[in-house]
Amino acid sequence: MEKAHKRIRGFKFAARSSAVKSSGKLDLALIFSEVPARCAAVFTTNRVQAAPLIVSAPRIRKGFCQAVLINSGNANACTGEAGLKDALRCSEMAAQAMGISEELVAVSSTGIIGRPMPMEKLERHIPLLIPMLQSGQAKSVAEAMLTTDAFVKMATEEEEETGGYGILGIAKGAGMIHPNMATMLAYLLTDARVDGEFLKEALRLAVDRSFNCITVDGDTSTNDTVLLLANGLAENSEIRKGEPGAEEFVDKLTAVCLELAKKIVRDGEGATKLVRIQVDGAENEVAARTVARSVATSNLLKAAFFGADPNWGRVIAAVGYSGVNVDPARIDIRFNDILLVENGQGTGPAAKDQAHEVMMQPEFTVTVDLHMGSGSAFYYTSDLTYDYVRINAEYHT
Repeated sequence: MEKAHKRIRGFKFAARSSAVKSSGKLDLALIFSEVPARCAAVFTTNRVQAAPLIVSAPRIRKGFCQAVLINSGNANACTGEAGLKDALRCSEMAAQAMGISEELVAVSSTGIIGRPMPMEKLERHIPLLIPMLQSGQAKSVAEAMLTTDAFVKMATEEEEETGGYGILGIAKGAGMIHPNMATMLAYLLTDARVDGEFLKEALRLAVDRSFNCITVDGDTSTNDTVLLLANGLAENSEIRKGEPGAEEFVDKLTAVCLELAKKIVRDGEGATKLVRIQVDGAENEVAARTVARSVATSNLLKAAFFGADPNWGRVIAAVGYSGVNVDPARIDIRFNDILLVENGQGTGPAAKDQAHEVMMQPEFTVTVDLHMGSGSAFYYTSDLTYDYVRINAEYHT
């Protein structure tokens, strides 16, 4: 991991405790690029959006970003005009301390909704981040982003050719995870030289194949952000759409996003299992994704995953109410390589016993073959456990 960090030229990191979290853990972080970086972002689809998104989105749309200020413990959401002023003030303090334009600073917050920002703490600690900036310290930023997460989430990819570049991903998220973004923050950093318009397209493709293919609990948050910065300090030729290297860049960016996405699901609040829902044989990709999403979001099935109960009836029921055209008599269902359902009917007690053993594993795949066409898609989901209820019953208090 450290080797990959060194490949990402021109990025520095800092994190500290500002006592926004009562635990005293790291809760304030800064990502800084030595030069203004081309940028692209995807934000929550929730109509209720936190103040940091309202401040940052128009800046990102201008195409350049040099610093990202992040706090955890307080979401600065549903805080009205005061919250908006606080987000602006935070970016102003960071910009002044770094000596850069405020328009080049993005702000992100995660934590409890509806509480005023503790500005006296932030005003004291934000300027102290700047002398702490160092390369190779991305893990400290990943730690400072955590809320109910059980572990930090990082991923890297490298392009090895002459003038090669690296991609580093940092994310947080455990609960309120659902397609079209969730209670998650993700920052993707690359030293590659990338055309600005292609950067936006590459991010959309990568997010669609990763963060929009996961679910934990069906909730979508107010603060979700995936932000990609490309500072161009590598020696590669500029990557443009349709030219050599473009497809590889998208593939590597997607690989980083998918690894982060899987870690988010694996860390789903109280989760003990990571389950891939694979749908094959649909009429087209859209139909396959619709079925996969329906199966992945079934709370009854997720509870069965927790209990290692091979209740395939819950799988086929979720297929049926997905709204997609299916023929029940053609459906096959496998748990890993165990054929549990063939042509819409169970294959017997022995297969159920084998499927139970599969479900005892921390990771497995449920494959649904509709035999209706060539469309395929996947989702990652987690099991639904007692701890999920406990964590979310106590989160605010």
